[in-house]
Amino acid sequence: MKKISVFVAFSLLVSIALTACGTTQNQAVESKNLLEQIKANGTVKIGTEGTYPPFTFHDASGKLTGFDVEIAEEVANRLGVKPEFVETQWDGIFAGLDSKRFDMIVNQVGIRPDRQEKYDFSDPYILSKPVLIVHKDNETIKTFADLKGKKAAQTLTSNFKDIAASNGAEIVGVEGFNQSIDLLASKRADAVVNDGLSFLDFKKQQPDSPIKVVAELDEPAKSGVMFRKDNKELVEAVNKALSDMKKDGKYESISQKYFGTDVSK
Repeated sequence: MKKISVFVAFSLLVSIALTACGTTQNQAVESKNLLEQIKANGTVKIGTEGTYPPFTFHDASGKLTGFDVEIAEEVANRLGVKPEFVETQWDGIFAGLDSKRFDMIVNQVGIRPDRQEKYDFSDPYILSKPVLIVHKDNETIKTFADLKGKKAAQTLTSNFKDIAASNGAEIVGVEGFNQSIDLLASKRADAVVNDGLSFLDFKKQQPDSPIKVVAELDEPAKSGVMFRKDNKELVEAVNKALSDMKKDGKYESISQKYFGTDVSK
C-alpha cells in the first residue's frame, strides 16, 4: 500500500513539473511579439481571397498567383520566412484576422479612417482609381450620381460598396468581383463600382464581355497590408520590405508584369 502511495505521489510530482514546464514554454511564446513568433515558426500566414484577379487568383493550372500574392511572397522572403496563404471570402477576411487565422491580409485592402481605428496598415503600396461599370447597353447611368435608386452589385464590406451607397444605390450583396460582373452582364444589376485595374484585367481576359466604364473618381484609393493592432514590429518590418522592393526594382518588376505600369504612383 505504501509503495502504491509513493508511486502516485511521484506521478503527481512529474505531472505538476511537466505542466509547469509547458506553462512556462507557452508564456515564453506569448511574451514574444508577433514578428518574433513568425520568425520562430518560420512561416507568416497571409489572408487573401484567391478570387480577385489580377490581385489574387488561381491560374489555369490551379496555382494561387496574382499581384498581391507575388508582393506577399516577396515580403515573406525578405522577412526570412515562408508565406502560407489562407484563402478567405472578402466578407469574412477581417473576422479571420481578428480570430488570428492569419497574421496579416494582403488583398488590396483600402486604407480608411474607420478601419484605421481598429487595424494597423503598412505604407500604401497600391494607388488606383475606382470606376463605375455598367452594361454596354446602358445609356442612363453616366455618372456616379446616376446610381441613385439603381442596383449596384458590391461586396458588403468594401470601399466600393460605400461609394455606391453614398450615391444612393441599392446594394446587391455579392461574394466577389467576378460575381458582381456576372450579375451586371446578365442585367440582374445595373452597375458595379470597383477598381479600374481589375476592370482592365477583366476586359483583357474577356474582351467580349458586355460591360463598359462610364465614370472614374479623380481621387485614387490607397491600399495597404492590414494587421491587428499593436504589432508595430511586424508593421515596421513589412514597411521596410516594401521600401526595399521599390528601391531595388523588384516591386516595379511585379507591377509591370500584371499592369504594365508602376501602380504605387
